[in-house]
Amino acid sequence: MPSSRLLLSTTATESILSHARDGASHDGGPREVCGVLVGDRGDGTAPDAATDIRRVPNAASEPRARYELDPEATLAAIEAAEAAGDDVVGFYHSHPESRARPSETDRREATWEGYVYLIVSPAYDELRAWRWTGERFDPLDVDIG
Repeated sequence: MPSSRLLLSTTATESILSHARDGASHDGGPREVCGVLVGDRGDGTAPDAATDIRRVPNAASEPRARYELDPEATLAAIEAAEAAGDDVVGFYHSHPESRARPSETDRREATWEGYVYLIVSPAYDELRAWRWTGERFDPLDVDIG
């Protein structure tokens, strides 16, 4: 059974928050932003540790209300992480105007079973993480440092 914790480096946290704030104050109106969490996936008993991120463009047709990781940029981010000796820990996205909780759309479109899904809300100053089981999101404790 995977750990119920996520270790998130200060650097990764600041990068995610900065990206989310950029999206929330976008000239064309608030937009969800997204990216890849990289670091160490742990071993099942040790928690996943996200030490860095790779920003990925949001390719959704309605970026104010949903996100879709750009496929080419996601593949490039995954390959860059692996080339650097890092694991893909999971993915992050923002909810610029709502709480940092999985939406129905997030549940319907989640596909990376066993991976971390981190959501940040600049409007509510929240950052929360879950692990997708293939059926539901299980909450994770987030330790920043």
